[in-house]
Amino acid sequence: MMDTALKFGPQDSLHPQSLATLIGLLAATGLRISEALALQFSDVTPNGLLIRKTKFQKTRLVPLHHTAVARFELYLQLRRRARSSGQHVFIDEDGRPLRYPNVYATFQKLLKTAGLSPSGGRRYRLHHLRHTFAVRALEASPAGRQRIGQHMLALATYMGHVNIDATYWYLETTPELLRDIATAGETFLCGRQT
Repeated sequence: MMDTALKFGPQDSLHPQSLATLIGLLAATGLRISEALALQFSDVTPNGLLIRKTKFQKTRLVPLHHTAVARFELYLQLRRRARSSGQHVFIDEDGRPLRYPNVYATFQKLLKTAGLSPSGGRRYRLHHLRHTFAVRALEASPAGRQRIGQHMLALATYMGHVNIDATYWYLETTPELLRDIATAGETFLCGRQT
């Protein structure tokens, strides 16, 4: 998706970079699209992104992986040179803050151009990147019931959820998770609890 976005026109504008960086940031952090579009330069700190007044009127700090920091910094250098007096991190080709309807429409065009289509007749949404982030975070969590519970609580906090129930809603089964569940069930049934 990011490679496709970089090829999306106009090539002499910041727009392709804005789209590619936005998609990468959503995938790497699990941010809500509204949170990413609201980012301003003052929200970018050495410790991560300051997400202000989220869906539940809370503020949280979202740390970034060093690879995401490197890519984001490259984009910010380009963004600072762009013709825009505003403070929004993500702008369109005219220097105005990116707006959700335009980003969504462009995202659908990117999917089509990249040849990506979901199974089952559902339509991909930007929010699917948040779901994918949550599932990948769970897959990477340490083993053991106690540790997974702690990981889920941390994930809920990281994603800005008021309670852990909202985080469960994001999780879908993957072959990796099903394999882990089967192994844990087999271990339990055979009397070798971990």
